[in-house]
Formats: sequence, C-alpha cells, structure tokens
Amino acid sequence: MPFLLLFISIFPVLVILLYIYKRDKYEKEPIGLLIKAFFAGVLSAVITIIVVVLVMPYLPRYDSLFSAALVESFIEAAIPEELFKFLMLYWVIWKNKNFNEKFDGIVYAVFVSLGFACLENIFYVFENGVAVGLLRAVLSVPAHALFGIIMGFYLSLARFNPENKGSLILKSLVFSMVAHGIFDFLLLYGSKNAQVSIGIMLLAFLLFFIFVIWLWRLGFKKLKQFSLPPDSNENIPEIP
Repeated sequence: MPFLLLFISIFPVLVILLYIYKRDKYEKEPIGLLIKAFFAGVLSAVITIIVVVLVMPYLPRYDSLFSAALVESFIEAAIPEELFKFLMLYWVIWKNKNFNEKFDGIVYAVFVSLGFACLENIFYVFENGVAVGLLRAVLSVPAHALFGIIMGFYLSLARFNPENKGSLILKSLVFSMVAHGIFDFLLLYGSKNAQVSIGIMLLAFLLFFIFVIWLWRLGFKKLKQFSLPPDSNENIPEIP
C-alpha cells in the first residue's frame, strides 16, 4: 500500500514534467539544472509549511464561510506558496547562462512548481488515501503546473524585456498568486457549503470547473506562443 500511495503521488508529477521537457524543442535544458529547479521547489514547500505554521496563530478567524475560505485560499496557501516558489525560481535561473530562450522560463517554473506539488501531494495522499490521490492527479497537480506556466511566462518576458523588468516580474508573481487563490477559493468554498447550502456549493463548483477550463486554455496558449522558434519570438507581445 505505501508503494501504491507513493506511485499515485509522484506519477502525475513525472508525466507533466516529461511533457514540458518534450515541448522544449530547440535547445534542451541541462538535466542537472532541471533537477536543481525541482528540488528548489521541494525546498520551497518546506519553507512554506514552516512559515504558515508560524504565522497561522496570528491570522484572523472568521465565522463567515466566505471570509474563512478567502483567508485559507489566499493568505494561507496561494500567496506564501507562489512567493516562495518564485523566489526559488529566480534564485535558480535568473542569472544562469542557460536561461537564453523565452520557453526556458516556463520549463524551469514548471519544474519548481511541480517540486513543490510533489512534496505536497505525498503529504496529502499518505494522509487521505488513494481517492484523494486520484483527484489531486487530475486537479491540483496540473493546476500547480499551470500556475508555473503563468509565472514562467512573465518571468521570461522580464528577462528579455529589461526596460519593463520590474512590472513583468510583479505580474509573474501576482498573476500566479491570483490564479492559485481563485482555484483554491472556489474549491474550498464549495466544499465548506456542502452541508449548508447545496445551491451555493453547486454554483461554486460550477465556477470552479469553468475557471479550470479557462486556466487550461490560457496555459496552452502561452505554451504554444513560446514554443515558436527562438528567432521568431524576439518581440513577443504579452498576453493578458
């Protein structure tokens, strides 16, 4: 059973990593640097856990399900998780000579994000079992990759558009936080209303799946744009 749980935890991560690696068509990134990015993501998960545990006693608690879901989704999850993933990503690649194509930012960001997701997934699956592992394999793990695509997209724009570096780095961080927060909020708010209001629960879950579809479309749009030959995307306009 432990082997099965470990397999369910890690397999979806490996599938997405392989897919992203294969999408990098023109100049593959060094395996050693990709491994470093992945374990930097694992480290970001450890740091996030420590910080959240230390800060949680000082966070406000609300009786309102809406407010509680908002705090848990953004303050306890999206903001610290994306912040520490971003800091690790920046540390690993910003000044590295191998960060020489726009698609590279996405590759490294996804590796960092899925390093985080891998450790998080192991904790959740071993605590909650196979059903949760299968659900996370199709929702949470791909979502972390999509947040990474957003982060890496804007970080690459910042790298190759130094005149707008500050605003693009801010977008890299803020847009990934917002996407992550909305994802968690809709899922959490729907779950919290399961025994309170079926109507609100169904509406939240409907909005959640609409948002997930939009997130997938956005992610593949950005992947497709940066998958162009290097000399054809020198002046890529940013996608809102």
